[in-house]
Amino acid sequence: MAKKLAVIGAGLMGSGIAQVSAQAGWDVVLRDVTDEALRRGTDAIRASYGKFVAKGKLAAEAAEAALGRITTTTDLDAAADADVVVEAVFEKIEVKREIFGALDKLVKDDAILASNTSAIPITKIASATGRPERVVGTHFFSPVPMMALCELVRGYKTSEETLAAAREFAEGVGKTCIVVNRDVAGFVTTRLISALVVEAVKLYESGVATAEDIDTACKLGFGHAMGPLATADMTGVDILLHATDNIYTESQDEKFAPPEIMRRMVDAGDIGRKSGEGFYRY
Repeated sequence: MAKKLAVIGAGLMGSGIAQVSAQAGWDVVLRDVTDEALRRGTDAIRASYGKFVAKGKLAAEAAEAALGRITTTTDLDAAADADVVVEAVFEKIEVKREIFGALDKLVKDDAILASNTSAIPITKIASATGRPERVVGTHFFSPVPMMALCELVRGYKTSEETLAAAREFAEGVGKTCIVVNRDVAGFVTTRLISALVVEAVKLYESGVATAEDIDTACKLGFGHAMGPLATADMTGVDILLHATDNIYTESQDEKFAPPEIMRRMVDAGDIGRKSGEGFYRY
């Protein structure tokens, strides 16, 4: 019998997680608060499958079958019989704790409760439940269908069994996992990219070098596929501002303090590719 996955949040990350999971044979229920958000999410999944089919990387029949395994709902109760629940909503601790508190009352005793957070400590999210040992971080990367990494995060009380089940799920949908053994804000990957982005933005802000030259230095000097400022634009300057703010608030480490220009760019709506302008114009 196919296992059931509930994905809470149908945005870029949630729809991507639903897509790879359905393709791997999971029955997926995708939940968001509005029908419009669900429509956008399923349209994105359909378009992404279409690209894989067009490139010959996925059979049209397999894409149709995977789409058929995804159902959508605005009702959180639909997660009640899920084996794994992945939360992929906005990076606000209050929102996540509210969702996990509600899920705790709904889901099966042996369900895995996972968060796709990129920076918020799992222990803080897990403490909203009566089963912190069943809560784990599964930090996927964007775009989920293309990126091979999943960062598994052990909260203070996450059990070995839960961590093993999360690894089985992530590897089963085609990801390579790394394990974060200590639940620090930002984990491994967000701390690394935040430190690099913050320093790159400071160099740009103070006129040391252009955005293009800073990114070229990282690409050609360090072998990065994409420079830190282009990465900020792709991820969203607003998203990275939230992440660095979260890490700085937790750690009080000055290297994570977001430069002033990041805040002003977000104030002005210049948040990267999705707005048409960030460190570059699109």
